[in-house]
Parts: sequence; C-alpha cells; structure tokens
Amino acid sequence: MDARFDLFHNEIAAKFAKRFANTGMVVHQSPLPKSTQELVSLRASQINGCGWCVDMHVKEAAAAGETPVRLALVAVWRESTVFTEAERAALAFAEEGTRLADAHTGVSDQTWALVREHYDDDQVAALICLVALINAANRLAVIAHQRGGSYEPGAFAAAFD
Repeated sequence: MDARFDLFHNEIAAKFAKRFANTGMVVHQSPLPKSTQELVSLRASQINGCGWCVDMHVKEAAAAGETPVRLALVAVWRESTVFTEAERAALAFAEEGTRLADAHTGVSDQTWALVREHYDDDQVAALICLVALINAANRLAVIAHQRGGSYEPGAFAAAFD
C-alpha cells in the first residue's frame, strides 16, 4: 500500500516536520544515552505499529553500533538478558507512557521510581520528551500510511539540516 499523503513534500507538513525535527534535536543532544534513545523510540514505534519509525530506528541504532541481538529482543525485553537495568527502566517507561489508554494511571509509581534510580533530572526530562515525541511521530506516520523498508541511516537528519 502506498502512503496516503506525502508529509515531506507538502508545504505545511514540511514546515511542521522541520520544527518537529528541531524539537527532537533537544533530546538528541541531551545526556540521555543515544542507545537508550533509539531503544525507547523503537519500542514505542513497535507498540504503535509504525513501520516507518521501526525501520528508521532499527537502522539508525544499527548504524550507531547497536547489536542485532539487542535490536531483535527489544519487543521482548522483559524476557531477555541483554539490557541493563537502566535500559529496562527506560523501556518500561516507554511502554507505560505509550499505552496511556491501557493504564489509567499512565506511568506507574514503580516504573517512575526505577527511572529516577537510574537517570538524573536532565536525562528524565529528555526521556519524558522523547516518549512524547516518538508517540507523536508514530501517529503522523501511521495516519499518513508511511511504510517501512526504504529508510537509509542519516536520511531524516539530512532532510532537515
């Protein structure tokens, strides 16, 4: 199936995308580890069924040195041994922050405590913003029916330089 709408070549959508990408740079340049950023983005994208974002984050993470085993196990991180305790806290946070309609309390106190145990204030701020941003990006791509498979690492950043 082809995309319903080309978000990259419409003037209004392109203006929005550029500002959205600039907002994302705040998170990208934060002290939250880059590997954690990609794992969180990948997990939220998997939950939301965003093929374009899954494609992008798998390829960006691999290009940055993430291992195939860890990428393959993100969807089942609870049943794997390859993630640190800090990463596990971030993945739980990503899931709970993404599945707001499934959990009326949003992020649980237990998950919040784990996140606070492993991340400082700046990293927590970045993590909150990242979960909000990736969920918005997933919705944009899913609504427009952007499909995964053709993304090349670095293409998103290059489009907005």
